[in-house]
Amino acid sequence: MTINVQKALSAAVLRLLRPLVRVLLNHGMSYGSFAELARKAYVEEGFEHIARSGKRPTISSAAAVTGLTRKETKRLRDAAEGKEVDSTQRYSRAIRVISGWVNDERFHDSKGEPALLPFEGETGSFAALVKEFSGDIPPAAMLSVLQASQNVTSVDGRVELLERAYIPMATPVDKIDILGADVAELVATIGHNLEAPPDQRFFQRKVSNNGVSAEGLSEFRRLSNQKSQELLEEYHSWLSQHQVDTSAVDSEEAPAYVAVGIYYFEHSD
Repeated sequence: MTINVQKALSAAVLRLLRPLVRVLLNHGMSYGSFAELARKAYVEEGFEHIARSGKRPTISSAAAVTGLTRKETKRLRDAAEGKEVDSTQRYSRAIRVISGWVNDERFHDSKGEPALLPFEGETGSFAALVKEFSGDIPPAAMLSVLQASQNVTSVDGRVELLERAYIPMATPVDKIDILGADVAELVATIGHNLEAPPDQRFFQRKVSNNGVSAEGLSEFRRLSNQKSQELLEEYHSWLSQHQVDTSAVDSEEAPAYVAVGIYYFEHSD
């Protein structure tokens, strides 16, 4: 790797780490804890890196490629995974429930809008909606999640959709989980595009302007929220139509995970 590329990569990493460290400091994570996670990530990716090259990864080869000692590499490799999945599942399933409510005609009113649903019932109910789109999460538990995020309200046994965009509000854990899931996907997309030939790159674009007037900010924020939500709902509708039953798919034609993310950011000096 040339000196210029190393300098550019170092600058990019520092710029990426600054907002991340801001989040970590705000939530009380020390440098020692972060450094341990960084070493663990290097070991996990080191083994994957060697495997992708067609070689058999070993403690010694992973230590060589990461720059860690063999002892440290083995310790981290042997450490328990301890991955938290509950918040990830809540996030994903809540989005699917809301998207199904918005896009599936079975849960619409006569005007084609998300209907006011009775909580119980075999068809056209909130319980049926949750069963259809969230798997094994009980309807009462999903209702609690969506009430906490202020997406729905429930009165006299009927559930109304108030907000189509799901943003976890129940616990900091649910919110922080988005940091791990969504930022990781964006970084992975950028990493893919750095290596892939032009015809195999993933879509990655951004529009920005550093001269927006103060009075225009709220109007653009409203416009971008509206247009982005409409686009995501269109994407979800298309993906739902092309979703397959994973239990009935041939192992040689395994379904793929796909995601499109949109974010908004503003900053004033």
